[in-house]
Amino acid sequence: MDRTPELLIDLDRVADAYRRFTDAMPDIAVHYAMKCNPHPAVLDRLRALGSRFEIASASEVELLMRLGVDPAEVIYSNPVKPVAHIARAFTAGVRQFAFDSVDEVRKLAAVAPGSSVIVRLAAHDTASGVPSEGKFGVDVDAAVELLAVARSVGLRPYGIAFHVGSQMLTPSAWRAPLDAVRDVCLKLQTRGIMLTLVDLGGGFPATYDVPPPPLPAYAKVIENGLSALPYPVRAVVEPGRALVAEAGVLTATVIGTALRGGRRWIHLDVGAFNGLMESLETGNLLRFPVRDSRSGARRALFHLTGPTCDSQDTILFDVELSADLTTGDVVHIGSTGSYTTVYASTFNGFDIPTVRCVSSGYAAVNRKSDSASRINGHLGPTERSGSIETKSDLGYARRNGM
Repeated sequence: MDRTPELLIDLDRVADAYRRFTDAMPDIAVHYAMKCNPHPAVLDRLRALGSRFEIASASEVELLMRLGVDPAEVIYSNPVKPVAHIARAFTAGVRQFAFDSVDEVRKLAAVAPGSSVIVRLAAHDTASGVPSEGKFGVDVDAAVELLAVARSVGLRPYGIAFHVGSQMLTPSAWRAPLDAVRDVCLKLQTRGIMLTLVDLGGGFPATYDVPPPPLPAYAKVIENGLSALPYPVRAVVEPGRALVAEAGVLTATVIGTALRGGRRWIHLDVGAFNGLMESLETGNLLRFPVRDSRSGARRALFHLTGPTCDSQDTILFDVELSADLTTGDVVHIGSTGSYTTVYASTFNGFDIPTVRCVSSGYAAVNRKSDSASRINGHLGPTERSGSIETKSDLGYARRNGM
């Protein structure tokens, strides 16, 4: 490793996660939510496996097109979009757009005429590990009216979408939104509108401090909800975190230690502002798995904090690590393949992590220390793969806001 912080992504781990989805939900199409990690190597591996994609901006579809993705199979699921982005995406070939307002209907009719539109339902009554709902979505009656308005201006009433929130550990969270989908379908039938698509959103969890319920538990709830609809539909899911989080290990260097008020602090060269923003989003409740380079038998509790002068720049409290951890040692933070570098900034002048994508075999053969490889239980001793990213990833990260 040339320097830290560095995010190592195991592409084989991404592939394994994708296959778990297709095994658990064979009749449901996977559209990767690329916002959580749009690294080209990740996107290309998923594309090769047959994944489709979900986007939130025109820039994202343009990146996918450079990798050979067909825009016609992309869902633009951001309910409120700049007019210029709608026009760019439509010109590129995107034809599936989400919305949740009359204003958005007018924009779509003007610059994306004839498109297939997907109304966003609210799913406010769910409690997820990383709360993300409340900004978008309407109730059943409003959804019906919006789709009727869309038809009146030449758009195609195509589907319904919802999102239960990120890192959802309760499979039953999909039950109530699917009941609402059924109600929308029944009400639309009386107006002669039959929908084609149900977008079940994301929210599927990754492993942090505790393992989530198995995917088949989610699949069962979803299957039951879909079977209760008044007619068959095409169903899609939009996993992000669940496909890439556990593939990532973020390696950081200890830049200082301190004892304050009887509590031991470890300052790292990565923190909330340059790679671990979800620490702030969750009130430090998202418990990333952490190991250190010493792996000492004598343990102590530490607070892990970042390099900036902002007191909010703290990652985790009361983390058990080697008691003799000191400046210059290395800490490995697992389950960091999602919502890390893509959120990162250079606040206070500190670097964002470089990104290196490898296969399991490459990591086992080439890393100087394999403790980071072991932290997520992957990167084992297999053959070296040719799918490798190098230090040029730093340039990609800085150009694209990763």
